[in-house]
Amino acid sequence: MARIGPVLYSALMLSLLRTLEFLGLSLWLGSDVFLSFVVAPGAFRILASRDEAGAMVGSALWWMHMIGVVCGIVILLARLVRTRTFASLATPAALCVVLMIGLTVVSQHAVSPKMAALRVQMGSIQAFQARMADGPLLAEFSKLHRISVSLESGVLIAGLAGMYLMVKELAAAGH
Repeated sequence: MARIGPVLYSALMLSLLRTLEFLGLSLWLGSDVFLSFVVAPGAFRILASRDEAGAMVGSALWWMHMIGVVCGIVILLARLVRTRTFASLATPAALCVVLMIGLTVVSQHAVSPKMAALRVQMGSIQAFQARMADGPLLAEFSKLHRISVSLESGVLIAGLAGMYLMVKELAAAGH
């Protein structure tokens, strides 16, 4: 049995908690990669209009954000239970997860609602683009889209760094 803090954990419990950490981060990274490189490009290539594709990607993005935040919380809680110290939440790997959660929340609650409001104002983005390709609404939408992509890229980079750091922690622990 491994002794951590005042609580005795079996090797099985330690393995399960670490598995939750790796599984949570893997699910989050996998969903981000799948949405970014499969769903979004496929929707814009296959669906009849950019408006339909945008609606589909927006819906998938909402689900990915919710799943990501839940995964992030599970990762941090598993880490806290496993280590029995709040200091474990200040490690580089945990801070990467905290950053991922922060970027995701900003994207979902600050950027996405503004993009949705602009979509409503423009009606059909495709038709609006044909009428006013250089209009201020379209320019604002494009700016917000770039911010959204940057936030998602940040989540992906932080997640990859977090995964590397978690593996490094595991190796340092002699496993």
